[in-house]
Amino acid sequence: MALGTATDPYELRFDTGRICLDLIATTHPMERLDSVEVLRAWITGSGLVPAGTPLTHADASWLAGFRELRRETARLVRGRAGPGTRPYDLALARVNDLAGAAPPAPRAVRGADGALVRELTGPPECGALLGAVARDAVDLLTDPVARASLRQCAGDNCPIVYVDTSRGRRRRWCSSEICGNRERVARHRRRAALAR
Repeated sequence: MALGTATDPYELRFDTGRICLDLIATTHPMERLDSVEVLRAWITGSGLVPAGTPLTHADASWLAGFRELRRETARLVRGRAGPGTRPYDLALARVNDLAGAAPPAPRAVRGADGALVRELTGPPECGALLGAVARDAVDLLTDPVARASLRQCAGDNCPIVYVDTSRGRRRRWCSSEICGNRERVARHRRRAALAR
C-alpha cells in the first residue's frame, strides 16, 4: 500500500472471533481507521450493518468515537492497567456508558430473489453502532469462558488479541495465513541457514 492512501476493505481483518477485538486489531501493523471511508468499510465488513446499508452520513466524529472505543476496550482487554486503577476504571466506565445506547433496529424484508434478508429500519446512528461494539466488549469481559480463551498472537511483534476456539485450545496465531505463514517461512530460513 502506498504511503498516504486509504486502506482497501480487503486489508481490514475480521478474524479475532469478536467484533470488539476486530476493532482493536485495526491498529496493527499501522493505523487502519485512517479515514471515514475506511471506517464505513469496517462497519459493513464487521457485520454491524447489513451490506448495502447507506453510511454516507458518517463523518469525522464517527471516526473519533470508534477510535476512542477502541482505545478504552484495548485498555480493558489487555489489562495493562489492572482493575482498581484509575485508567482501567475510567475505561470501564466509558465502555459501560457506550454500551447503554439502543442498537440499530433490524427487520426482515424480501430480497431480489424472494429470500428474507436483514436490513435496518433507517440509517444507523453512530451511538447505536458504538453501543453494539461496546456491548460485545462487555459480553466478552464478563464471560469467564470467553475471557479464559483470550490469547495474544505468538507472531513476532503482533499485538493482536483473539478468542481461541480451536480444538484443544492450541491456536498460536491471530491468523495462520498471516502470522503463522511468517513464522513458518522464518523457521524454514533458519533451518536452511543451519544446513548451509
